[in-house]
Parts: sequence; structure tokens; C-alpha cells
Amino acid sequence: MNQAVESTQARSGALEVELHGIDYIPASDRHGKPNTLFTLWFASNVEIVALVTGALVVVLGLNLVWAIFAILIGNGLGGLYMAFHSVQGPRLGVPQMIQSRAQFGMFGAILPLVVVVVMYIGYFVANAVVGGQAVAILLHVTTPVGIIIANAVTVIGVWVGYNFIHTYTRVMSVVALAPFIALLVALATQMPAHQPSMTVSHGTIMVAIEILVSWQLTWAPYVSDYSRYLPESTSSRRIFWYTYLGSVIGTSFVMIIGALAAVVAKAQIENNAPAYLAGLFPAVKWLFLLIFVLGLFSGSLEDLYGAFLTSFACLSPSGRISQGWRARVVTTTVVAIIGTVIAIWASPRFLADLANFALFSLYALIPWTAINLTDFYLVHHGRYDVREFFKVDGRWGRVNWRTIVIFLATVAVEIPFMNSPWFEGPVAKLMDGADLSWIIGFFFAAAAYYLSVRFTRLHRIVEQELDEIRAAGMSPTIGHGCPETQIA
Repeated sequence: MNQAVESTQARSGALEVELHGIDYIPASDRHGKPNTLFTLWFASNVEIVALVTGALVVVLGLNLVWAIFAILIGNGLGGLYMAFHSVQGPRLGVPQMIQSRAQFGMFGAILPLVVVVVMYIGYFVANAVVGGQAVAILLHVTTPVGIIIANAVTVIGVWVGYNFIHTYTRVMSVVALAPFIALLVALATQMPAHQPSMTVSHGTIMVAIEILVSWQLTWAPYVSDYSRYLPESTSSRRIFWYTYLGSVIGTSFVMIIGALAAVVAKAQIENNAPAYLAGLFPAVKWLFLLIFVLGLFSGSLEDLYGAFLTSFACLSPSGRISQGWRARVVTTTVVAIIGTVIAIWASPRFLADLANFALFSLYALIPWTAINLTDFYLVHHGRYDVREFFKVDGRWGRVNWRTIVIFLATVAVEIPFMNSPWFEGPVAKLMDGADLSWIIGFFFAAAAYYLSVRFTRLHRIVEQELDEIRAAGMSPTIGHGCPETQIA
């Protein structure tokens, strides 16, 4: 027992290099408290890209009142997805996307994994563009050079790993708060006395809500990566609420400031948000730019860290070659280089690219999150033999074609309800542009997956698995029961 405590303490230092990869986190290495999830997700969202996303809602055509409504509803709904996924971390002790093998099969899981890697790179690029603009002004260099500097600093933090990310976001949850409060006050004093009257369509409101749901949903594929080191006995209720409130409160607060900024100075926000916002405080402009950059590192760290875990979920079925820090260093460096090149190319049309990418992410992730949550909460009831996640010819097979068909069918079902810059479905046209694809897609995928298990032999396989877990005397709630030496 004392050795386990010492092991935990040794691995909980902020600068202690993380040694685990996609493998199971044994009890001796579990540490932390659920309240750290609040500061992590609060800090990850109190940053300038979230502010720009809030401004995007006004750019799309909403007035301030409807923008605030969309921000609160979109984040409130989207936060439910990521908070439910967060509970999976301590229960299973593996990265979020590894658990997808239970639904898609060992190699079938590569389909959603590739989608998620693309998403990581996309949001890493978004942070790099805005962060690069801030660094460029701060250091008097060009924006491409600023992007390179910002990304280089980020990748070094990821090399350290899990504990550093938690410690950094805990500090930034305090440091970043005061500047954004100051921005709120400054922008409020510049609000025009009378806003021009404008007609707001229901379709525009729904598209805005959809973009904001996607902001929260894009955290879902890696939210439990940052709870998987917590002790398995940690309260699910506390995990859920600390995650949900941290993300929703932080995001809504900053996005409302962004909507306000777009009402006051839409052109300046579209052109270079960091320059305009920091310019509101000329005496300490450098300080605001510095905090903008430091705030962006929170999300960028998680994007690179998640890209490492997800990439090796594709490349290393057993998890063995992901062990040690070298795999993380190599993978995150390669992803950072790719993201840097794309960011330099994308920066001139950043705001339009961000809107399009947010919608793409939502359409692709809805089938995955519906299938994953249904399997965890309604099919397996949280009980898995984690050893099976790392067996090529294990219980869930190499490819579960039934699940892949449901995934692709869900995307097809979403198409008539879509409303994006490149396509508007026939149902969306009939509904004044309202995009309901994410709602339809979620319930279709959840129902189709549940029924495919309930009324096929898969249901008997699941019941057999649960009986084996109970018979082995494993945990009554989750029951991985994995001896540490057998994992990986």
C-alpha cells in the first residue's frame, strides 16, 4: 500500500514526464481529484478562439440577444455529450478512442479515429492562426513566424504530458479570467445605443446553435483522456458536473464577449481579433497579447496530446509501441509540423474556414458519440474487460461491419437535414434553413446501434461477457479487473 502511494506521488508532479501511452492506467498510477476537471475545461475554453467563435454567431446574422440565446443553448446541449464521455475515463483507465474498439472492432475503429485525428489537426490550426497573430504583434514578426513560435512552445509542453497539462490549465483558469472580464467591461461601454433592426431567421438561429454544439462535441473524443488517471472509485456524478460546468461556463462566458465584440467592431474582429482586442488597452497591450497566447496553449496542448493517443490507437493494436515518452515526442512533433504548414496557408481566410470546419466536425462526430455512449451506458452498462481492447482477435473482432454500416448510414440520414456553406439539404430548405442533422443523426445512430445489439447474437455475447466479469469477482460497477502486468 505504501509503495502504491509513493508511486502515485512520484508520478503526480507537474514536470514529471508521463510514461504511459494508450495502455491501461493501473491503480498504482491513479491520482488527482475531480475538481481539476473544472479548471482544465474552464481554462481550455477561456481563450480567444472561443471568443472568435462567439463573434462568428453575429457574423452569421444574429443580433446580440439571439446570439446570447444560441450560445447558452448550444453550449448547454453540447456540454452534455462531453460530460457523459468524461465519466468513462476513470472507469476504464484507457484513452477515449481505445474504447471505440468495443463498438467498431480492433481495425474498424480506425474509421472514427481518422475523423478524430483530422479534427485535432483542424482545431490545432485554428489555435495556431490566432496565436500566431498575437505572437506576431507581440514580438514584431510576421504572422507565419508567429505561428511557428507559438506551435514550437506548445509541442514542448506536450512532450512532458498529462500532469503538466492539468497543472498548466489550473494556473491559466485564474490568469486568463481577469483580462476577459476587462474585455467584457470595455466592450460593453462601446455598445451602440441603438442597434440597426434586422430580421433573424429560424434557420440562422439553428445553424448558430449547431456550430456551438459542435464546439462542445469536438471535446468528446478526448475528454476522458484527461480523467483516466483519476482513481476508479471517483464519483461519476462529480466527474460529470465538474466537466460540464467547467466547459459550459467557460465557453459561454467568452463567447458572449465575442458576440459583443462583433456587434461593436465586426470588421476588426474578422480581420485580426487579437490586435483589436489588445488595442482596447494600449498601456498594457503586450500583457493582453501574452495572455491570449498563453490561453491558446491550453487547447493546443490537448489537441496535440489527443492526436498522439488517437494516432497510436490506429498504429499500435496492443499498445506496446506507444510506451515511453519517445513515441509522444515523435508523433506530436510530426503533427505540429503538419498543423503549422496548414495554419500558414489558412490564415488569410480563417473565420470562414473555422465555421466550415465546425460543421464538418459535427456531422462526422455525431454518429460516433451516439454509438459510443449507447454502448457504454445502455449495452455494457460501463462493464468491460479492458484486456479485450488490446487483443487483435479478441471479443470484439477485427472489424464490426454492422457498426460501420450504422455510422455511414447515419451520415447519409443527416444529409437532407444539413445546412452548410457547401450544401443545403431539401428538408433544411423547407424549414427556412434550419439544420436538424445533428439531432436526427444522434437519435438514429443510438437507436440503430442499440437495436442491432439487442436483437442479434451480439446481445448474447454482451450478456456472456458480463456474466464472466461477475463470476471473476471483478468490480460490481465496471469490472475491468485487469492485473497490471497483463495490460498492454
